[in-house]
Amino acid sequence: MNKPLLAALAALVITGAGAVPAVAAQADTAVSVGKSTTIAASTTVKAAAAPAIQAVNFAGTVSLSNCSGSLVRFPSSESDDPALVMSNGHCLETGFPAAGEVIVDQASTRTFGLLNAAATRVATLRASKIAYATMTDTDVSIYQLTTTYAQIASSYGISPLTLNDTHPVAGTAITVVSGYWKRTYACNIDGFAYRLKEGEWTWKDSVRYTSACQTIGGTSGSPVVDNATGNVVAVNNTGNEDGGTCTDNNPCEVDANGTVTVREGINYAQETYQIPACFGLDNKLDLSASGCTLPKP
Repeated sequence: MNKPLLAALAALVITGAGAVPAVAAQADTAVSVGKSTTIAASTTVKAAAAPAIQAVNFAGTVSLSNCSGSLVRFPSSESDDPALVMSNGHCLETGFPAAGEVIVDQASTRTFGLLNAAATRVATLRASKIAYATMTDTDVSIYQLTTTYAQIASSYGISPLTLNDTHPVAGTAITVVSGYWKRTYACNIDGFAYRLKEGEWTWKDSVRYTSACQTIGGTSGSPVVDNATGNVVAVNNTGNEDGGTCTDNNPCEVDANGTVTVREGINYAQETYQIPACFGLDNKLDLSASGCTLPKP
């Protein structure tokens, strides 16, 4: 995970991309490892039609106390569904989940700063619960909010980012959008790591960036946006900072034959295409749904 933020942020480290997993600038209590489309308040939140490509902006991204994140929807989400915020599992206010741990429907009152296209904070959103979180196989947290997409769109003119439900493609031009730092990082998907191992955690089929995305601590949880569609294809989470092998803040790649590769200075994200299949009507989590492959408790 990206390294902890600067000493000024003191208290906790959360890895984030850039050298260690994209660090969550944790200012809470535990050390941690370590995108949205504007829509009108209509009856259904529709996926953004693939429009003329335009620069990726901050609309729909959020800032956490220690990380970045985004207001997200699934292709089947509707405007009256409770809204969701996505970040990393290592960005949880309760600290890093242990390897093998899966958190479901845990009460939370965490707040998120909602940003507009210009990265100005326009609202404070509040969670009602952590719908899902883990650092096993992937590194993700999904918070359910106390407000619906329609309420957010009506009050602030901000729409959620849509999660792609298909596997990302190597070579795709992407932008990592950090609500914490109000900064973007542009590069391409270089390829995929069969297994990415960092300390006690192992992630499957991780996205590897080209070297231009030099993410830093605090970028953990940032949406990785496909520049052509505006949809989210991954969530930023870590990077090899010092050239270490499979240690905290120094993930290594392990191929199907067990061969270990270390790429110092290269950063990574976790794919999100598999998440929509695990949420059904009213954005309700259903880990038993057909096609859902997320780890279960």
